[in-house]
Amino acid sequence: MNNRQLTGMLIRRGIISLPELKQLEDLSAETGESIKDILFRDNRLDEGQLVDILSEQYNVPKIELSELDIDPEVVTILSSQIVNRYKVVPISRIGNTLTVAMTDPSNMNAQDDIKFLTDYNVEVVVASASDIDDAITKYYGAADKKSGSVLGELAFDMEDLLNEVDTLQINEMEFEEGDNIEETIRDSSDAPVVRLVNMILLDAIKKKASDIHVEPYEKSFRIRLRMDGVLYDTLHPPRHMMDAIIARFKVMSNLDIAEKRVPQDGRIKIKVGRDEAIDFRVSVCPVIFGEKVVLRLLDKSNLQLDMTKLGFFEEQLVPFKEAIHKPYGMCLVTGPTGSGKTVTLYSALFELNNDAVNICTAEDPVEFNLEGINQVPIRDQIGLNFAAALRSFLRQDPDIIMVGEIRDFETGEIAVKAALTGHMVLSTLHTNDAPSTITRLMNMGIESFLVTSSVNIVMAQRLGRRICTKCKEPIEVSEDELLKLGIKESDIADGYQIYEGKGCEICNGTGYKGRIAFYEVMTMNDTIKEAILNGASSMELKELAIQLGMSTMRRSANRRLLEGITTIAEVLRNTAPDD
Repeated sequence: MNNRQLTGMLIRRGIISLPELKQLEDLSAETGESIKDILFRDNRLDEGQLVDILSEQYNVPKIELSELDIDPEVVTILSSQIVNRYKVVPISRIGNTLTVAMTDPSNMNAQDDIKFLTDYNVEVVVASASDIDDAITKYYGAADKKSGSVLGELAFDMEDLLNEVDTLQINEMEFEEGDNIEETIRDSSDAPVVRLVNMILLDAIKKKASDIHVEPYEKSFRIRLRMDGVLYDTLHPPRHMMDAIIARFKVMSNLDIAEKRVPQDGRIKIKVGRDEAIDFRVSVCPVIFGEKVVLRLLDKSNLQLDMTKLGFFEEQLVPFKEAIHKPYGMCLVTGPTGSGKTVTLYSALFELNNDAVNICTAEDPVEFNLEGINQVPIRDQIGLNFAAALRSFLRQDPDIIMVGEIRDFETGEIAVKAALTGHMVLSTLHTNDAPSTITRLMNMGIESFLVTSSVNIVMAQRLGRRICTKCKEPIEVSEDELLKLGIKESDIADGYQIYEGKGCEICNGTGYKGRIAFYEVMTMNDTIKEAILNGASSMELKELAIQLGMSTMRRSANRRLLEGITTIAEVLRNTAPDD
């Protein structure tokens, strides 16, 4: 309740006059006190009078909390965080109606949030501030912070985020209302749903998550965030809010909220503050108990295009740079989904991009818009696949071509021909290591002599989590354990110290903050090419490459372990043994 509302009530009840109001306003401006506090201090107003005024003004009952003995089950409906935040106390529940005592019955935001968090209709009675404080101390003074609603916890833990939600500008697309979805549309536009969805987006941005998973199940509904490559369970909204929340995401990404039978893809663009723009790639997929929504954060401000900061060792970076700067040939990056292949290719394009070259890319989908590069999004439904885009590129006078992925013989054949006819081709495959990429190409049907003639370099990679520098601490690890990882005795003999993160506020208790790439770079020199032409297996190629100086992913990860950058758990999770 603001000063204007209060002073209007006080004047109508004759507690202050209009001439006195000016004096009180001047005094309030001078001292910083509210008019209510000044009147309390001068004994011109007491809590009993204020409760009477509010009860009459808002037509709500007044109550003496000290005379009540509140049911403990009712107390647990609201968490201690919520009652302290809004200065409310739940006093009774009858059926689907929760009665709460408040100091300010005009606070509709508090009432809306309580209704949203509890799924109860809310009736309000008014009580004095001292009564409310005494009741909170009595019933919640020693309460477990985790009591009450999961969303009650969230509202407290994310109070700073809620204060920033108003700065979040979302490009809400227009949508058509249909009779069969009118209720869903109305629910999805309800203020608590809007605030919660905005809060989820902002929380993901603040925590530098890469993905948001919105997942419906038979009896539950959860939100998970992927941070540094690992999913964390962060929120369980009430399941009855599921349809409204999912509809809100679909409305924001300009999707058909009436269609729940087929997958849909869209984008959301938001602004945080004045200048920072972030895109979300949205994928909606029907599942047994509703629709699952996955949002990929595409934050260009976090895109690292400097090759020297990706995680290459110097002896790996030099041959990779030499390979991409050749006038023609093919450079392949391999690894599973989410291993950072796209960022590595973008960093290569960033290195190569200048006014003297024409760069064309075919991507599924285009994740980041790069200035000066012609990017084509793949649309399989209209026949624009990687092969069709590649054919088109060859008529566009390209110097450098990036193909998002070589998935089949047709795409591979065209890419090889482009590499042999004076173009630099960058692409990715899904294989476990660098040597097996060669075998994969030949299994697609590409002849071995074409592979050796076209491929300049093959690089495999994984992303490992970095130890949080704020909570990093040394741990004891035996030499035998390090030897099992494949670390050489000579490296152990030189002295070593292994670290882990114990968890802190900076890393959200995970012990990790950020990621670093582990690389395996195999240069196609004459010895390797001869082995391929002689029919060497991927294992034989790997052994030969190691003899020629290739550092495997396990060895690269072990070096980062000894440098104190990552942990044993991350080495084991991301890399396979060399033998």
